[in-house]
Amino acid sequence: MAASEERTYPTTLEGFGYGFNQGGKLRQIDKETGKLTDRVFDYQVYTSLSENQAHYEALGDVITEYVYQRLEEKEGMKKLYVPDDVPPEEATFVFSTVEKLDRPKKLLVLIHGSGVVRAGQWARSLIINDCLDSGTQIPYIRRARELGYEVLLLNTNDNYRTVNGARKPIRGSRNPTEHAATVLEKYILASKPESVAIVAHSYGGVVTVELAQRYADFFRDKVFAVGFTDSVHAASLVPEALKKIGRNWVTAKDPLDTPLTITKHDIPRHSAGHIKHEMTSYSCMSALFEFLESRYAEFRSEEPQSKKSKGDEL
Repeated sequence: MAASEERTYPTTLEGFGYGFNQGGKLRQIDKETGKLTDRVFDYQVYTSLSENQAHYEALGDVITEYVYQRLEEKEGMKKLYVPDDVPPEEATFVFSTVEKLDRPKKLLVLIHGSGVVRAGQWARSLIINDCLDSGTQIPYIRRARELGYEVLLLNTNDNYRTVNGARKPIRGSRNPTEHAATVLEKYILASKPESVAIVAHSYGGVVTVELAQRYADFFRDKVFAVGFTDSVHAASLVPEALKKIGRNWVTAKDPLDTPLTITKHDIPRHSAGHIKHEMTSYSCMSALFEFLESRYAEFRSEEPQSKKSKGDEL
């Protein structure tokens, strides 16, 4: 292909010749029968490395839209726009289990890492090469609901829109931390939650540490647990309050949840039970939710009795 030519790509999974089977695994579609096969994703489509990568990224963009659609249609998540006073095509959005958060008893906030991932995803590579369960946040949403949480999915990497041919930053979401702070103020603080837990992967840990620095009172009074999955935050920046309520499940050969050594100023580190960075969120999920529930019980026991009794009557 000439350098001046630009290849166009399909806008659907079927157009790429793929679909997800019943087990949530991406598989090729047979061109003659139109049915899913057992053939996995094939990266080597062209002879050019750059074209193969462009094809992979284009497929990834389609998968992002697929996950968004699945969150709404199959998981019942509601799209909340950020900001909400501009045309939707000029805004980003987050996903919530309810259209309007109103004094949620337990709220779980999920924050993905950096790069190409968007709301609802932990790792695009896992969605393509492993399955939806390991690569998306859907198992977390389902487990959280079983335990009585409302859930909010941040979209920290969605920072720009093309408006009238010009690429413009989204107001309030120009970078991951600004997005998180905007959502915290507009949707979380405004909902007056009784208690909040945060789960953040990789760079999402950096975002969470910055929020804890900026909103110290909120973290002290409302956040009962923070679960990191192989977070890349700087230990020296972790606020003291976060060390008491946080835990970081990191890559390790040790069995799941084995306590590991930590630096002087960091939060406790435990084994995620896996040696691959992108797999940590999925591999440690059972231990992480046990930690959340344990921390919630402690949080409830520390509440003033008058406040607890009043809440229990509602």
